[in-house]
Amino acid sequence: KRGEISNFQYLMHLNTLAGRSYNDLMQYPVFPWILADYDSEELDLMNPKTFRNLAKPMGAQTEDRLAQYKKRYKDWEDPNGETPAYHYGTHYSSAMIVASYLVRMEPFTQIFLRLQGGHFDLADRMFHSVREAWYSASKHNMADVKELIPEFFYLPEFLLNSNNFDLGCKQNGTKLGDVILPPWAKGDPREFIRVHREALECDFVSAHLHEWIDLIFGYKQQGPAAVEAVNVFHHLFYEGQVDIYNINDPLKETATIGFINNFGQIPKQV
Repeated sequence: KRGEISNFQYLMHLNTLAGRSYNDLMQYPVFPWILADYDSEELDLMNPKTFRNLAKPMGAQTEDRLAQYKKRYKDWEDPNGETPAYHYGTHYSSAMIVASYLVRMEPFTQIFLRLQGGHFDLADRMFHSVREAWYSASKHNMADVKELIPEFFYLPEFLLNSNNFDLGCKQNGTKLGDVILPPWAKGDPREFIRVHREALECDFVSAHLHEWIDLIFGYKQQGPAAVEAVNVFHHLFYEGQVDIYNINDPLKETATIGFINNFGQIPKQV
């Protein structure tokens, strides 16, 4: 608020306090999508329309998708009574999401391959364009509500396929290589990072960042405030929802641990 530390530093502090760490891909630091403009030649940081709505989770960025998630919550029925109603059955941060963003860099390439059973994913599902990743997570894909990782604000190398990995071809014949950048990045990963970081530190984001923090780290994580904000995730994503040590069925125990490991965890509430 006083401008004595950057927004980047502040978010890193919050991630650390909430138990997130670079040493654990399952609880990796989570950063917000900041921008909604991946089409302009120049980015206008004075125009509110340039930015994503930080007061709303990724699932609520468009009216259509929001209505579908609300309906899912309202119509939810679990015959066993074990799973409470939720909006999202997928998470905004998981080991798979982190590895898919960083797949062009070691050791994340090997981690990605291990998570995928030894091969790259179908090319059409791989991270290959910042613009398409935004549209998938904010609009087009009901199973995708992912946020970003800190590297989007300081590490141009992860956008380049410097190791020349064969990442496959999309159905339309496009061969995957470097990540496709928005026009305002001028084809240069370093320019992308510079502009993206500038956006993170700009006045508009500084004025609204606390709204996103409430959703991810604060009081809108769970309870009535989360329902109101359309921000309720599958109950297994929340800390302390399941006592793993008291599950008597070994198959169920393995399945529960696997679910939590693979699908992501909500940060500790700060």
